[in-house]
Amino acid sequence: MSKIDIDLEAKMMAQQVKHHLISMMGRTLAEATDGEIYRALAFVLREQVMVHWAAAAHSFTIEKARKVYYISLEWLPGRISLNNIINISNVDLVKKVMKNLGKDFQTILVSEPEPGLGNGGLGRLAACFMDSLATHHYPVMGYGLRYQYGIFEQSLWSGVQIERSDRWLLNAYPWELRRDALATNVAYHGALIEKKNKHDELIHGIANHEEVRTIPYDIPIVGYGGEDDYSALTLRLWTTKESPANFSIESFNNGDIADAVINTSLTDVLYPNDKNLMGFIMRIKQEFLLVSASLQDIIRQHLEDYGDMKQFHDKVRIQINDTHPAFIIAELMLILTKDHEHKFTEALDIVQEVCSYTNHTVLRESLEEWDIAHIKEILPAQYHIIERLNYIFCDKVRKEHPGDEEKVRRMSILEDGKIKMAHLAIAGSHKVNGVAALHTDIIKEKLFSDFAEMMPDRFVNVTNGVTQRRWLYKCNPGLSGLLIDLIGKDWITDLSQIEKLKDHLHKEEVWTRFLEIKKDNKARLVQTLKHFKQEKGLSEEEINQELFFDNEALFDVQIKRIHEYKRQLMNVLHVIVLYNRLKKNPESIKIKRKIVIGGKAAPGYEMAKNIIRLIYILGRKIHSDPSISQKLRVAYVENYNVAKAEIIIPAADLSEQISTASMEASGTGNMKMSLNGAMTIGTDDGANVEMRAAVGDENWPFLFGYSSDEVNKITLEKSHNPDKILEEHMEVHDAMECLRDGSLAENEAEDMVLKSIYKNLMEGEGRDRYLVLGDLPDYIRAQDKVAEFYQDKEKWAKMCLYNMASMGTFSSDVSVKNYAEKIWNIKPCPINKDELARIRKEFEESDRCFIKD
Repeated sequence: MSKIDIDLEAKMMAQQVKHHLISMMGRTLAEATDGEIYRALAFVLREQVMVHWAAAAHSFTIEKARKVYYISLEWLPGRISLNNIINISNVDLVKKVMKNLGKDFQTILVSEPEPGLGNGGLGRLAACFMDSLATHHYPVMGYGLRYQYGIFEQSLWSGVQIERSDRWLLNAYPWELRRDALATNVAYHGALIEKKNKHDELIHGIANHEEVRTIPYDIPIVGYGGEDDYSALTLRLWTTKESPANFSIESFNNGDIADAVINTSLTDVLYPNDKNLMGFIMRIKQEFLLVSASLQDIIRQHLEDYGDMKQFHDKVRIQINDTHPAFIIAELMLILTKDHEHKFTEALDIVQEVCSYTNHTVLRESLEEWDIAHIKEILPAQYHIIERLNYIFCDKVRKEHPGDEEKVRRMSILEDGKIKMAHLAIAGSHKVNGVAALHTDIIKEKLFSDFAEMMPDRFVNVTNGVTQRRWLYKCNPGLSGLLIDLIGKDWITDLSQIEKLKDHLHKEEVWTRFLEIKKDNKARLVQTLKHFKQEKGLSEEEINQELFFDNEALFDVQIKRIHEYKRQLMNVLHVIVLYNRLKKNPESIKIKRKIVIGGKAAPGYEMAKNIIRLIYILGRKIHSDPSISQKLRVAYVENYNVAKAEIIIPAADLSEQISTASMEASGTGNMKMSLNGAMTIGTDDGANVEMRAAVGDENWPFLFGYSSDEVNKITLEKSHNPDKILEEHMEVHDAMECLRDGSLAENEAEDMVLKSIYKNLMEGEGRDRYLVLGDLPDYIRAQDKVAEFYQDKEKWAKMCLYNMASMGTFSSDVSVKNYAEKIWNIKPCPINKDELARIRKEFEESDRCFIKD
């Protein structure tokens, strides 16, 4: 586009922004807030995207493509406006629009709220996949829930986590499109009705049931492709909040407020606390709501495209993302047998052909198991399907393993009054995948070994990946610019091209420029953290105590949800070791180090909350001592989210991937930080194993800790001895003593928290379950090696760049291609050019926004 064309289009878009301000908000440009200008700009951009969005959906129908429906309870797309602007190659144009309006481009875009639809890696992974699927034109649609108040907004007061409602829907969210015509009804409870289908098989319906109305909101997920060659996929989110049918006026007038609003509240919050009965019921109803509403919509679309269900088994693929949507197995079985007159065995064949399941955890306590009694009450017809499916499945196990009732028990979907949701998902799927090679080996050899032995072809590996478009091209423009100058832009859609960077590592101008870019990113992070502290009301003195303004310091980063197996506690104990060293000898530490930690603790997870409080207490102690704080600082990033990750990750020098070996399924933060030029300190866990293989041991020098096999051996033999570790390692002993000698705490409440952490590691039968103390001495050794290497800036920079150049296989583009080939058997379906032209013509003919001379 020529400069004259850009100037004219920018002038027209600026007029459109003002048009939306007046027509939709009743505000002129002069009086509009930054948030209102952002929403008006987003509405203008959405109009451009709508043409491609509609054309992509129509193209799937025209081409009669097999379509994948990706169902996930979590999604974390982050702010999408800038991502969309980049993907449709409109950055320069929109900057000029903002200049014409007298507004700052970045200031307006940071007014965008971040959808509160997830908690961590599960939701962020789903969003990365949708970005890759859209970029490479796969026929896919995502389903989730539109959480009114997110999971929660986190703040810390004296180290105590405070949970408040997420406010992402405080104002209209301009990227979503309400679709009332596609609303569905979801049924719960009710009395069972028995009848026979045409095959003389007993089927169950329900009468006098409770009905909940769900309304969908669609968000376009825009792929990268330039101004005319991009696709946009649909993320459909269901809500119960917006339907008045869900509010019981009768209960309200009778004074039963809780009963009056329970169904409007089903989509209020992600993961209701299921430690109480009401929370448990809401959790079940929430998961089934996602399943039922989505499945009704999937079948509706199929019938509109094909007229009947004869090709359903071939044209539909459903991906169950973790166990949360596993009820879809029972619900689809019920629909096929009750509404479409299939035999039970025929229905099971169809379900297995259609569905596949991704496992995301090896922690048994994280594999959902629901009480049979409650499921029979809440989902009576679906429970009968599960019961019958279990009978057939167990009978099959008995035939293959006669006399082995212990194996039957282990593989049963129903056991000890519980429904094992992972077993239901495996029994009803044609493929089950892990998300890293080690993780897949663990689920095949340990977690689900009986299933893998009986049906080995069902289990496959698809290693996770991240989208380089958001996690490098967008979030790190300096480093992206260096890459483009050296190897061009092909890596943006084909990350394997990043390997070419290795040809330039010997050039001094390359590694010195890399170090300057890293310094700039650190300065940006410090300024961002300072802004967050100012918003919270901290004084300049308090802010300066916590923040390093020396970007020569090593930025040591651990950002992920707070959980014992992720071992933020081990990181903190190492900081205590450094603190103790500095107290004894200020010259003992050769490098400055800033520890950056971010993540949320689940509201009911006391130990995780205590770890957060320990981080605060330790940071306060360090920052109050000038002799220590010259070389060591600790920053806790409150309310960690995607937007903050995009600032933190480019600034990271050291990526903390220190989970107990065999307990992290994959991890994707490890990939993001390596892709942005950080070195990894980590155990041989999750995707770290494959990353180390790709990089090579010489450039992966900070490996530490027990291996997966060693962890399993220690656990089986119960040979872990924390007392012996403290006896043999004085620095570990002294760090632990700080937790119970009162030297860190300022009051009795803090002292109790620290002593409870000490007891968790040192006392009781299950002490130090996650081997924090077991791996700590080797972790300290590896961290000392980090400090040694970091002093040689040339060597450090070259190793960082080599790690970065070795990340080509860890793109979500590669992951979705593997899903497409190994599990879904689908091919890309680019937009039909004739359909795109038809829709664009119709849109332009109806457009009434113009400039008067």
